[in-house]
Amino acid sequence: MTAAIPQFAYRSLKELAVWNGYPDFKPLDGFDKPAGSARTFAYSKHGHKFAYVTNESVKVFDAATDVQISEVTRMNVIDVWFSPKGTYFATWERPTKLEDGSGSNNLIIWESDTGAQLAAFSQKAYSNSNIQWTEDEQYCARMVTGEVHFWESKNVGQAVWAKLKLEGISQFSLSPGRSPAVAVFIPERKGAPAIVRMYGLPNFKSALSNKTFYKADKIQMYWNDLGTNLLVLTQTEVDKTGKSYYGETNLYYLAVAGNFDCRVVLDKEGPIHDVTWGPDSKEFVVVYGSMPSKATLYDHRANPVFDFGTNPRNFVKYNPQGRIICFAGFGNLNGTVDFWDRKTLKKICTFSAANSSFCEWSPDGRFLLTATLTPRLRVDNGFKMWHYTGNLIYHESVEELYQIGWRPAAATSYPMRALSPAPKAVKAETNGVAAKPAAQPAGAYVPPHLRGSVTPPSFKGDGAKSSTPPPRPSIPGAPVGSSPKSGAKNNKKKKDTQKVEEVNGAASPSDASAAGLSEKDKKVRNLEKKLRQIRDLKERQSKGDTLEATQVAKIANEASLLRELSQLKV
Repeated sequence: MTAAIPQFAYRSLKELAVWNGYPDFKPLDGFDKPAGSARTFAYSKHGHKFAYVTNESVKVFDAATDVQISEVTRMNVIDVWFSPKGTYFATWERPTKLEDGSGSNNLIIWESDTGAQLAAFSQKAYSNSNIQWTEDEQYCARMVTGEVHFWESKNVGQAVWAKLKLEGISQFSLSPGRSPAVAVFIPERKGAPAIVRMYGLPNFKSALSNKTFYKADKIQMYWNDLGTNLLVLTQTEVDKTGKSYYGETNLYYLAVAGNFDCRVVLDKEGPIHDVTWGPDSKEFVVVYGSMPSKATLYDHRANPVFDFGTNPRNFVKYNPQGRIICFAGFGNLNGTVDFWDRKTLKKICTFSAANSSFCEWSPDGRFLLTATLTPRLRVDNGFKMWHYTGNLIYHESVEELYQIGWRPAAATSYPMRALSPAPKAVKAETNGVAAKPAAQPAGAYVPPHLRGSVTPPSFKGDGAKSSTPPPRPSIPGAPVGSSPKSGAKNNKKKKDTQKVEEVNGAASPSDASAAGLSEKDKKVRNLEKKLRQIRDLKERQSKGDTLEATQVAKIANEASLLRELSQLKV
């Protein structure tokens, strides 16, 4: 039986869309999308249900058939999320004060198939962890001051089934897995250390596991998929040692059975950037340390077993089948991505996904979706699909892209095959924007007083024999080795040349490779080049730069160039 084509949804300024992935890359037929944009959307954990929020209501669909199954009329919903099996969903609205001074019931629980309201609570602070369900949906829980309240899910909002009372509790998390547990966090107070305790449901008389530690103002909890082990990432608001602006971080490992816990040993100073469990629940990877950071693989007892090296990376994620690991440097880093084969522990490829603010593996484990979202970046919004060989397979520009995500599916539906060459690109360019190779490292830093001199022994690698002077750090726009003064001249010359090309559309040196192209292909290349220049001009214009009249006229010509290009490509 052929596995279904993975699907994904995205929300932009103009629309909410649901698409098929490779090899179709096109919107689904017959999907009842809203007339305009939506406020948000969500899939259930296993991809059975799909919901979106508009200014008037929340609509719930069967994700397999795209048939609407329920709708609730609520005009102020900000977010929506499902229980694990999709039987229930929760909505959150901005809290308001009632006439008697009390808070409005802005956190509401609904039945997905009927749209019936089951419970409503007043919840000032927003987090989709405010209401949580066990994996089998038998129980759900919500935290109030100093307590966690539990209900049988079918009776949520009625009499509380059980209470876990702990003074100072600030956070809780229900485990996945067949034997649900709850982990609770109590921050440091009055000189007492912070505590993480785990209890089995519904026995709250004695803790299964208990871990105390200092330097923990807040934490993040990472369960493995089996719900047998928990990683606790602790963070302080301020690093009292002065080594980090962002506060001090530490990582702790706890077994639910209570027979093992430890602090995870990290051999590089600096913050912890990311943590992820392997899909088999028996190993995890940590990216940590001052930049360039280090990445290490640990086994089920927190022993380091493999070093992935030191690179400017702050993100790590296994593909759903656990065969490929993605490392990347996003945010304030340059978007370089590495794929590693978990079986051989060899690097597969490195490529550049610059300006990405979202990254997620496809359910079949073959493609990585990266996207540039608003408001993180308001230009060049859109999404790209990369094959695990590093090849760009598809690229779509989307005006003001706010949200994107795959429809979840069981990894067992897409067994991992042997690594193979990339399929042919479906649409790897949009208006001339193509995949770019990863930037090459500029070399080791050399202090100013040693630049241009013979390399001292302390700056050579082990066994180095070269006595050639080190390269000087490159100046933007200047050739390597040039002085700042000559670099400024080169920059001015480059800008003048660029200005002439923008006006005249002059050929660049790279156009020499077009000699063997047909006249049609040459016209396509020339049009794509002009459109790239227009995009650059529009970006400068959006930043407040004053353009010359010829440059403004060039921008006005964009529509006709696009029409001409589309006609040539038919």
